[in-house]
Amino acid sequence: MASNAAEIAVGAVVIAAAAGFMVYAAQTADVRMGGAYELSAQFRKAEGVGVGGDVRVSGVKVGSVRSVALDPETYQARVVMAIREDVRLPEDSAATIASEGLLGGAHIAIQPGGAEFMLEPGDEFGYTQGSVSLLDLIGRAISATTGSD
Repeated sequence: MASNAAEIAVGAVVIAAAAGFMVYAAQTADVRMGGAYELSAQFRKAEGVGVGGDVRVSGVKVGSVRSVALDPETYQARVVMAIREDVRLPEDSAATIASEGLLGGAHIAIQPGGAEFMLEPGDEFGYTQGSVSLLDLIGRAISATTGSD
């Protein structure tokens, strides 16, 4: 009987710890139950951007990447983003792919414009800037220094 009570106590502790981890994960992942609307953007290069990646305004997460696909007509990367319903963006806002660090991760950074009209669900950003490859920059710097000798 004493071993059954010990097993029940250990089981309760394990369940409480699992619940604590779930609450922590939900808070750090910024999971929200509110609605979202979709916006899209086309980039020449979308290196490092993946489904589930962050969409940020002024460094604050306001959405996530829903899909990344190749547009067969323009051969550009088409990124569809889900933006929180409470965040409205001016129609002249710009979407850029910003680097997370030297190891290659990236997120979508949105610079709000100054227009009085807002982007509507399903709209596409008119101003975009694709990702910049660190290896390309290093290659250009090396080419520039060796070419000047």
